[in-house]
Amino acid sequence: MAIARSTAAKWSLSAVAVGVLLAGCSASVSAGKTGPELSSDELAASLADKLASTTGRPKPDITCPEDLAGKVGAETRCTLTADDGSTLGVSATVTSVDGEQIHYDFEADETASPAPN
Repeated sequence: MAIARSTAAKWSLSAVAVGVLLAGCSASVSAGKTGPELSSDELAASLADKLASTTGRPKPDITCPEDLAGKVGAETRCTLTADDGSTLGVSATVTSVDGEQIHYDFEADETASPAPN
């Protein structure tokens, strides 16, 4: 049981550390054939990939409630959920669009929300 608590504590701390690492990061993704829009699932997968490569940890659980429009300035909020249930908000903002390629910056909140009791 001590191992599970230790792991949960590491993930909880990792959620906060990820927030620090995410300040000012950027990424780009090719949008689907229907136009310059990134589906919520594709955005979540792209953010998870970027976080995993930035932190050297396994891909985190990220959900995005809405698609990201391929228009400069468009933004959406996603949620990273750690193994212990704590959450960290992540904002994604489109910085440029090149044909079907959407470039965006993302930044995590500074503070994680605790897991629900």
